[in-house]
Amino acid sequence: MSAEEVTAYIEAQSEPTRSTLETMRKTLLEIEPNLEQVIAWKSAMFKFNGKFVAGLCAHKAHISYSPQSADVMTALADELADFVVSKSSFQVAMDEPLSKPLLTKLLQGRLAEVS
Repeated sequence: MSAEEVTAYIEAQSEPTRSTLETMRKTLLEIEPNLEQVIAWKSAMFKFNGKFVAGLCAHKAHISYSPQSADVMTALADELADFVVSKSSFQVAMDEPLSKPLLTKLLQGRLAEVS
């Protein structure tokens, strides 16, 4: 599995989901350029040193973002209060990418756990 497969996954989505996924993917790679991109669980996943650190999954009415850590979700609960949240992921609007500051906190929180 590779970045090319993640590209194909994103390109297979309709707008505005496609653009939102691509924006979030680019932002994650700006924050940590050494992320490995893979497809797992029918989702675009990002690994660091062999461990999953982020996931993006397109659904009919939203996108799910998963930091791959319930602890990260708990630590950022106040900042995630406006989202529909489950134990290990939350829903993102199809046409509103997460902000770089929030993605940075989510990714850096998970990277701290796996480093």
